[in-house]
Amino acid sequence: MTLSTDLVLYEKRDRIAYVTLNRPEAMNSLSSEVGRGLNEAFRDIRDDPDVLVAIVTGAGGRAFSAGADLKEVNERQQGGESAFAGGEDSRYVPEMGVWKPIIAAIDGYCVAGGLELAMQCDIRIATEQSQFGLPEPRWSISPGYGLHHLVRMVPMGEAMYILLTGSRIDSADAHRIGLIHSVHPDRDSLMERAQSIAEEVKLCAPLAVQAIKEINYVGKNMPPEYSYKFAEGLTGKIGDTEDALEGPAAFAERRPPNWKGK
Repeated sequence: MTLSTDLVLYEKRDRIAYVTLNRPEAMNSLSSEVGRGLNEAFRDIRDDPDVLVAIVTGAGGRAFSAGADLKEVNERQQGGESAFAGGEDSRYVPEMGVWKPIIAAIDGYCVAGGLELAMQCDIRIATEQSQFGLPEPRWSISPGYGLHHLVRMVPMGEAMYILLTGSRIDSADAHRIGLIHSVHPDRDSLMERAQSIAEEVKLCAPLAVQAIKEINYVGKNMPPEYSYKFAEGLTGKIGDTEDALEGPAAFAERRPPNWKGK
């Protein structure tokens, strides 16, 4: 698939999709054009049955993403428009129903909308040089995804420090509070680990992995009794698939399973 913009690079190899923010001269800031490219990539990840897992990163080595393009925001406001473009391109990844696992490989600044993008991924890993923060209040802007979800990902006290001060934390602190999964010395080792995680995901039955993700993202907003019922429905469907028979058979025969995704 070819995207409508070269500000987001997109390729697929061996059932892994690679999404790269490609505005290194602007710290990979999220313009409306970048948003459109990301939306196109995530929709393709969702809809292409050959894609099992995705890796998202930023080009240039200085930033995963420094967040919204505030120059564009200012221009929109000066023109009497809403600060942030709405519509299809503004939808968050979980709202799009992308239930395939997404890994954020973070190298450099991961702040504001960049951190919110990383938080929409399922697994986050970073280089030692990376920094994280939600500085929106310093520009009289309220965080979007981060405002509602950071307190669900890390201890509330740590989340409130980030939200109320606009300060950045380094990779060591991000790892300590559980915001990222692991820390790596440089970009090469970061991408090597992202690749290895993707390969680990590929060992699992695709429909089971997608059901687990959907249950967690959708079910967390339900009372427990409704969440259990929702999970039962999906797990019941997984139990009726060919892959549900293949898993135990492969184990008994001491061979790798041949997942069909059906």
